[in-house]
Amino acid sequence: MAAGIFALFLGGIGVHKFYLGKVGMGILYLIFCWTLLPAIIAFFEGIIYLCTSDEDFAKKYG
Repeated sequence: MAAGIFALFLGGIGVHKFYLGKVGMGILYLIFCWTLLPAIIAFFEGIIYLCTSDEDFAKKYG
């Protein structure tokens, strides 16, 4: 739940990636935040995170 909310509101700077332990991707989002592309991608990732069941989320990201 937290990763989904981070992705929706702070995803443009990669906070959700840092939260999930994917530091490299978080830095990449941070570097390209001025293009707004990470924000668009993070919006869709946030929707996916929030729609995924807890068990599936734990298998994939846990």
